[in-house]
Amino acid sequence: MAVAQFSTEQAVLGQVARQNRNRRAVRIWLGFVLLALFCLVLVGGATRLTQSGLSITEWKPIHGVIPPLNPTEWQEEFDRYKQIPQFQILNSDITVEDFKSIFWWEWAHRLLARAMGVIFAVPLIFFWATGRIEKSLRWPLVGIFALGGLQGAIGWWMVSSGLEARVDVSQYRLATHLVTACLIFAACMWVMRALSPHSDDAPPSEHSGQVAGLIALMALFQIYLGALVAGLHAGLSYNTWPLMDGAVVPGDLFVQSPWWINFFENPKLVQYVHRLGAYALTAVVLINMVVCLRSVPGTTHARRSVVLMLLVFVQASLGIATLLMQVPLHLALAHQGGALIVLGFAVANWRGFYGEYPRDTAVVVAD
Repeated sequence: MAVAQFSTEQAVLGQVARQNRNRRAVRIWLGFVLLALFCLVLVGGATRLTQSGLSITEWKPIHGVIPPLNPTEWQEEFDRYKQIPQFQILNSDITVEDFKSIFWWEWAHRLLARAMGVIFAVPLIFFWATGRIEKSLRWPLVGIFALGGLQGAIGWWMVSSGLEARVDVSQYRLATHLVTACLIFAACMWVMRALSPHSDDAPPSEHSGQVAGLIALMALFQIYLGALVAGLHAGLSYNTWPLMDGAVVPGDLFVQSPWWINFFENPKLVQYVHRLGAYALTAVVLINMVVCLRSVPGTTHARRSVVLMLLVFVQASLGIATLLMQVPLHLALAHQGGALIVLGFAVANWRGFYGEYPRDTAVVVAD
């Protein structure tokens, strides 16, 4: 009887150890996916800031991997670019050599996007085939992959908005494209955090999980507002802080009709709302930190609240510096990267109040 019990215990311990190894492997993979997504978003930001996003006027998911390889092919690509309004209105004086500098940004962005499919799909197939992914996680991960495929189509939908009647892409489509990328990033972070060990520290209150979720959603909404600012080039105007156009509440916020369209198409109101969103997010994160430090000092929840406050403070500082210096490339990219870091940590913090995913096999230590 004792031998049988010992064998059972050994089998259980072996299963726990195997699941720990599998979860660690999946976390490492998702961590690499998050790093690749972070780089992809930054390259996308550089593509936008250098006005390179319309340099490739065709969507070739497979053949587009190969760039022009000789002068004839470069001229053909350049001739296609000459047919769109951006060249005819803004860039009619550029040469083929000038065109190459914007082409490479967009090509790199599309190449990274294609690489993301491989980085996600190949390990997913391997882990699934070898039984390393728990059954409850398989279809959620497939859903993330499908969202990535949809993101590619959204990217082309965005680019196509600037090929006929505009010199840039629609701010609505730009915001959709960026928010979808952030949803993919957040979903990967959520799963990775849920596969990580969690502390047993008591939360500050029974509503801490909801507050953490609110912070994550506010961070995502702030990214959406930032995308509207970018799409309207609103950051290039009203480059003062804390006052905007010489006032706490500037005038001419609702000059367009109907009134609600100003929230999406009036650069002044869009920038003002983005500022208000930053103030609101900072206030909520600050209050959350104070509550955590008072209610559960010394716990992992309190430490996370401090880190989150520091990240938001740095991000707000980057936003102010970017505005005051009229959107230099390096600061604008740092601000965009900072937004993704804040979102990722906010999502990880949110998941931290709900513990890791239930295990197929676990060892319970009785008192």
